[in-house]
Amino acid sequence: MVREFVFNLKKKNEIFNGESHWKAPSNIALIKYWGKKSNQIPINPSLSFALKNCYTQTKVSFVQSDNSNLDFDFFFEGNRKKSFENKLKKYFKNIIIYCSYLSKFKLKIESSNSFPHSSGIASSASSYCALSLCIMDIEKKIDPSIDNQRFLRKASFLARLGSGSACRSTKGSYSMWGKSNVFPMASNLFSIEYPEKVNEIFNTLCDTILIVDKQKKKFSSTDGHMLMQNHPFSIARISQAKDNLLLIKNALELGDLKLFIKVVETEALSLHSMMMTSDPQFILMKPNTLKIIDEIWEYRKKTKSNVCFTLDAGANVH
Repeated sequence: MVREFVFNLKKKNEIFNGESHWKAPSNIALIKYWGKKSNQIPINPSLSFALKNCYTQTKVSFVQSDNSNLDFDFFFEGNRKKSFENKLKKYFKNIIIYCSYLSKFKLKIESSNSFPHSSGIASSASSYCALSLCIMDIEKKIDPSIDNQRFLRKASFLARLGSGSACRSTKGSYSMWGKSNVFPMASNLFSIEYPEKVNEIFNTLCDTILIVDKQKKKFSSTDGHMLMQNHPFSIARISQAKDNLLLIKNALELGDLKLFIKVVETEALSLHSMMMTSDPQFILMKPNTLKIIDEIWEYRKKTKSNVCFTLDAGANVH
C-alpha cells in the first residue's frame, strides 16, 4: 500500500450524487515498457508520445448506495458490456484501498472512443486513464482542497493499476514512467510530463497507423510482460532501454532527427525480439508488418524523408 494516495471519508455527509466527465488520449511508446514486477511496477523506464486525436471519453454517474460492496454497470458506446465488467472488478479491487469512498456509490460507467475497435491503437491506455480521471474528479468533489499536482499524480497512479501504459496518458505530449538515472525525478508509481524542453521540430510530430491485422492477438501483452522475469536477455534489455532513454533525450533537445529515428526503430525491433526469444516464444508481427518496414526503409533511402516507424505489442505499424 502506498499511503500517500490513500483517501478516506471523514464525514458521512460527504457522500452525494453526481456525475463526472473526462477524456484521455491513447499513447505510443518511443522507449518501450516491456516486463513488470508485482503491482504493475515496470522493470525499465519508458517514454511515450500522446495520440491526442485518439481518445476515450468517459462519464461516471454516481448515486448513494446502501450496499457495502462497490456496485457498477459498464456501457461502451451505448451497450452494456458485461464481459469488460469482469476486468473492471479486478481493477476496482486493486484501487479500493486508495479510494474507499467508491464503495458508498452505485456507479454507471459510460465510455466511447474517438477511434474504432481493432484500429491498431491500444485503447486500454486511454480507457483506464479516462476512468481514473473521473474517479479523481469524484474525489476532488468530496475534497476540493486537492491540488492539481496531486489530482494528476494520483490519477496516473490509479490508471497504472489498470494498465501500465495508461499511466502515461494523464498529461503532456511526451510522458515518462519508471525510475531512471537520466531523470531522477521520474517514478515507478506514476508518470510525469517530460521534464526537458523539446526542440520545436518535435512539436508537430504526427503518428499514422497502418493496419496489418485486426484480429485479437494470440498472445496477450500481460503474458508477454511476465515472460521477461526469466528471459535470458532481460538484463541486457533493461540496460538498452536506459541507454536509449539518454539518446532520445539528446535527440529531442537537439532536434536530431537521425538519432531520433535510430532510437525509435531500434526500440520497436527490440520489443519484438524479446517476444521471439522468450520461453514460450511468440511472434506478433505478420508478413505485411515486415513488408511495410522494408518499404519505409527503401522510401527513406530514396527520398531522404524523415519518416520512421514504431510498433506496439502487435502487428500494426505506426
